[in-house]
Amino acid sequence: MRVLAINDISCVGKCSLTVTLPILSACGIECDVLPTAMLSTHTGGFTDYFFRDCTEDIPQILQHWKSIGLTFDFIYSGYLGSIKQIDLVLQTAKHFLSENGKLIVDPVMGDGGKLYKGFSAAFVEKMRELCRKADYILPNVTEACYLADLPYPLDDESAKSAIPALQKLCPHPIVTGVTTKNRVSVYYAEAGNVCTYAHENIKGFFHGAGDVFASAFVGSLANGKTEEESIRLAADFVAACIRRSEKEVPDKRFGLAFEKEIFPFLQKLHG
Repeated sequence: MRVLAINDISCVGKCSLTVTLPILSACGIECDVLPTAMLSTHTGGFTDYFFRDCTEDIPQILQHWKSIGLTFDFIYSGYLGSIKQIDLVLQTAKHFLSENGKLIVDPVMGDGGKLYKGFSAAFVEKMRELCRKADYILPNVTEACYLADLPYPLDDESAKSAIPALQKLCPHPIVTGVTTKNRVSVYYAEAGNVCTYAHENIKGFFHGAGDVFASAFVGSLANGKTEEESIRLAADFVAACIRRSEKEVPDKRFGLAFEKEIFPFLQKLHG
């Protein structure tokens, strides 16, 4: 089983490829990477960081891969910094996704009700195009609202309505981080119904939680778990990482303490 992870490399501050590669490897999955950018740190809370756009390198990488006949059982995309990069992911899925392979899109665009700096309405529309090609999409609340043209934020009722709205783009939308009262929930569709899976909400912003969820979800799917099983495994893993990080990580900018929670996650995955 071979997965291609398309995302940035943030050298410090555990997120994106520095989270995905170790989690998928621990799941027993061969993980190849296609970097969209390289940063000295992620952008959440750090300033004066180094940033290199890798857009111009991607076609040469893909050309080499084509020459050696690579294909992938899963392609998982995260941060894409431009419309051109979305086009490159569409090309990658067209040429490198194996027959019956799955495309999983984390439509990284914003948080807290706002798009990230540099993203526009045109980018949102192009991301909708990518989502239409995906088998699964994993938006947070902000991204779900932009994709489905719904008001921010989502509560229990509006999150339920967001799922059928997002199914117009992708058959399997999974909305993460829906926070109501003391719960944080994942919303998804199962057998024609809108379902939810919740954990206690621990206050604070934990960088990289979405990347840990997405990586564990992909790793679970690649191990033959159902969508619902994969959601629950990934959500349990993230919740355990957040509980540990809340106690052990003084500076939350540096990401989740996921390493010590991998073994319990793998026990559940293979149990």
